[in-house]
Amino acid sequence: MSYGVVGHPSPLYPDCYPSTSPKQHNGNGRLGVEESSNTFKPPTVDNSPGFKWRLVIAYDGTRYAGWQFQMSPPTIQCVVEKALIRVTKLERKDLLLVGASRTDTGVHAWGQVAHFITPFNYDSLDSIHAALNGLLPSDIRVREISPAVPEFHARFSAKSKVYYYKGALLQLEVEGSGFLYRQVRNMVALLLQIGKEALPPDIVPKILSTRDRRELAKYALSAPPHGLCLVAVNYNEEHLQLPAGCPIASFGRRHTVNKYGMVSLAAEACRFLMAHFSNLEQWS
Repeated sequence: MSYGVVGHPSPLYPDCYPSTSPKQHNGNGRLGVEESSNTFKPPTVDNSPGFKWRLVIAYDGTRYAGWQFQMSPPTIQCVVEKALIRVTKLERKDLLLVGASRTDTGVHAWGQVAHFITPFNYDSLDSIHAALNGLLPSDIRVREISPAVPEFHARFSAKSKVYYYKGALLQLEVEGSGFLYRQVRNMVALLLQIGKEALPPDIVPKILSTRDRRELAKYALSAPPHGLCLVAVNYNEEHLQLPAGCPIASFGRRHTVNKYGMVSLAAEACRFLMAHFSNLEQWS
């Protein structure tokens, strides 16, 4: 099945395709970080051949060893790549799938962002969207597929990331340009200990004044990963523009958009979390 493939030239390489593809540096996935500490910045224009596509992905991370690729135990990236390989008929080295955040083992997502490359264009994204969700397990769902400009990079173009940590009574929201290993979960654990009066409130400015995250680890263990959810990744508007000659974005059959065509993220995310990720199978 072609899934609406059109043999148009690439907007990155309008005249021809390069004969070789750059190597993908995925790591071994065992870093298991909530965010990467790698400070390498890519060139302004991605040198990968082909058309670039942006994914917004929701998943229940309970069964997975985080986002970053590794075969065993399975990771979100591994499962998504297998579905993309089936649908596009391309190899992993050609897809160059990259995620915005390397979420840790057991951490969930409502708004994980990723991108991948194809050497061909699509005339419609609805069919590939439905095909992907038909192949993925019910605890992983692609919420959106859209064409991306060459300058867009799921990880390095990100301005900030928003995490929720919530139960039925309490929800903490944390936003930042990047996070160190288990930083959000350490912060939550510290606040819980202060709330239980196991630590005094003035411990927070003392820890901050040291400018050393090891001080935080002295006072607080990590909160459980299953309470953490990557809700959104924010980008500059120019990186979210739709390139010319590409199909419109696909939001799935059950997606609700506002007048600007964007997700009503806060309301959807709250419903998603309150349902403990049980409604993922509704997305197709």
